[in-house]
Amino acid sequence: MRRKLLVLTLLILWSAGLLLISALAQDEAAAPPVEGTEEIAIEETVVEESVVDEPAEVAPVEEAATEFSIEEEAPAAVEEDPVVINKVALDTVWVLLAGILVMFMQAGFAILEAGFCRAKNAVNLLMKNMLDFCFAAIMYWAVGFAIMFGAGNLLFGTSGFFLSDPTGMTFASLDWTSVPLEAKYFFQLVFCATAATIVAGAVAERAKFTAYIAYSIVITAVIYPVIGHWIWGGGWLGSLGMLDFAGSTVVHSTGGWLSLTAAIVLGPRLGKYNSDGDAKAIPGHSIPLAALGGFILWFGWFGFNAGSTMEANALDIAHIVTTTNLSAAAGGIAAMFTSWWMFGKPDASMTINGALAGLVAITAPCAFVSAGSAVWIGLIAGVLVVLAVIFIDKVLKVDDPVGAIAVHGVNGAWGTLAVGLFASEGGLLFGGGWKLLGIQALGVVSVFAFAISAGFLLFYTIKSLIGMRVSKEEELRGLDIDEHGMEAYHGFQIFTTE
Repeated sequence: MRRKLLVLTLLILWSAGLLLISALAQDEAAAPPVEGTEEIAIEETVVEESVVDEPAEVAPVEEAATEFSIEEEAPAAVEEDPVVINKVALDTVWVLLAGILVMFMQAGFAILEAGFCRAKNAVNLLMKNMLDFCFAAIMYWAVGFAIMFGAGNLLFGTSGFFLSDPTGMTFASLDWTSVPLEAKYFFQLVFCATAATIVAGAVAERAKFTAYIAYSIVITAVIYPVIGHWIWGGGWLGSLGMLDFAGSTVVHSTGGWLSLTAAIVLGPRLGKYNSDGDAKAIPGHSIPLAALGGFILWFGWFGFNAGSTMEANALDIAHIVTTTNLSAAAGGIAAMFTSWWMFGKPDASMTINGALAGLVAITAPCAFVSAGSAVWIGLIAGVLVVLAVIFIDKVLKVDDPVGAIAVHGVNGAWGTLAVGLFASEGGLLFGGGWKLLGIQALGVVSVFAFAISAGFLLFYTIKSLIGMRVSKEEELRGLDIDEHGMEAYHGFQIFTTE
């Protein structure tokens, strides 16, 4: 009891200090400008004008006019604006580098999930994350990108398959960014692969590899692109005004709700629940691997959120990186304190997932909220993820080995609603009324309903055709041996009845 009171006291003091610092920061931001600023600007203007007015080196107008006749065409360099050319190049480099950061998140997911699961299944998890990206690259190029961004209707796109329009005019919903079509495709591809790979953790240690390939293909080719079209591709939710800057709902809730349906269809791992229905902990084999995966995901998330500007806008990028980082840090702290209060110890796995929950939650509002609001969004996400893991595990009795449903599904929904609450323009807490919050809530519910329906249809179809789950003997030996014929740690594999 004393330990719980100590934790509660620390949390209250920390929150009070945070509020005090936030208030001081707002007072400082409201301070009047430093005197003399206008005078300095005027003086600089005078200096610039004096330089321009130097008479000695300026050629007479008559001589300059004789350089070209009226009928001569100006050189090609005069027709092109180098400022415009350089901006397109800079935007393209930024978008591609950000996309590469997001692609690196696949490595983060792979080792996070491998660490949270048992050693006998590590190779299987690494393979699933590797193949997610491989199949996503092909399917999203052939079909998914067109469904998501091609011209069509309010539900899905119907043009531009195989990137067949090199001018990009078919993809009018992306006309606000200047980068080439293939750069748009690559950046959106890495988001698509992320949505698919979220499912890998929820079905860990008992799903057939062939089944996983099948639903990875369908998710990246159809399910994710349809949801993306609704919000980002000119679909009906985007037309209503729903805001999801980098994908709390489009990417994370989609992956989280599909994870929920997959875990329900598969059923729990052997030994997860005893005869009384009580949940039994099945510890992962490497918390260091899981922590490294968490850090890699945090690192890649700066490309995920800030790259979604799809242009090299310095002020926007700096703000988004700041809100992203603050929410992640607050989520980790809140999850640590919550687990400390509930379990008597600051739990490492909950803390890692807390930081990820903060990242998921800030993904939708990162460009629309202040730094202070980002901290509150992360704090709530850190508490939610711990409560959601317990609820899913002990009440719903759905076996999710890595907490994918709680991190991505629950906090994807929270982050989307947070836009309606905390947005500097239109947010309920900043005088914007209920309209934006209502639109955000409609988006959350609609995507949940579609993803759950599509997920159950997909997974039950696969279960009836090729089967979803390995045999009891294969599960006991571990999927590495039976599915891939190798071990993650040679000589370490042990036959277990758990």
